[in-house]
Amino acid sequence: MSEDKAKLDGQAWFTLSGDVNSDMVHRVFEAAAEMSEDGIEVAHILVQSNGGYVSDGLCLYNYLRNLPLKVVMYNGGAVASIAVILFLAGEERYASATARFMVHKSHASAPSGARPETLRVIVEGLHADDQRTESILHERIKLSQKHWDTHNYTDLHLTAQDAHSVSLVHEIRDFRPPKGKRLRNI
Repeated sequence: MSEDKAKLDGQAWFTLSGDVNSDMVHRVFEAAAEMSEDGIEVAHILVQSNGGYVSDGLCLYNYLRNLPLKVVMYNGGAVASIAVILFLAGEERYASATARFMVHKSHASAPSGARPETLRVIVEGLHADDQRTESILHERIKLSQKHWDTHNYTDLHLTAQDAHSVSLVHEIRDFRPPKGKRLRNI
C-alpha cells in the first residue's frame, strides 16, 4: 500500500444538507454509528444549511464535538443560523472562497392573539437560545466588537475571508474527496 493511500485509511467523506431539525439529528446519529462500525477516525463533512431549530443544532454540536473521532467541516456554499454552530463542531473547519456564513439572533413567531404571558415565555426562550449559541461563538471564534454590534441588531454576514479572519475557518479550502474514495450523503 502506498504511503498516500495509507494516510487516507480511516478517513471518510460526507455531505450533509438541509434544515437542522430532528430528521438531521437522526441522520447524523445513524451515520456516526456506521462510522464507528467502519473504524473511521476522521470524518470530512461538507455542510449546506440555512439553519433550523436551535435545540437540534446544539444537540448535534455537542454530539459531534464528543465523538471519538476527528470531525473536519467544510462550507462550500452557505451555512447560516444554527448551522453555524453545527459547523463549529469541527475540530478543523474550511470554506470555499465563494462560501458565505450568516449569524443571527434566534427568532420565533407568536400565535395570532397571543396573550402577554405567552409572549413573555417566547421571549425568555429566545434569550436562553441566544445565550447558549453566543457562548459557543465566544468560545470558538474571535468576532470583533464591530461584528458583535452588528450581530446585536441585524444579521451578520461573513465571506469566507471574513470567516478566516475571525477563526471561524482555519483555511480557505474546497471540499475535495480523494479520487476513488466513497462519498456518502448523510
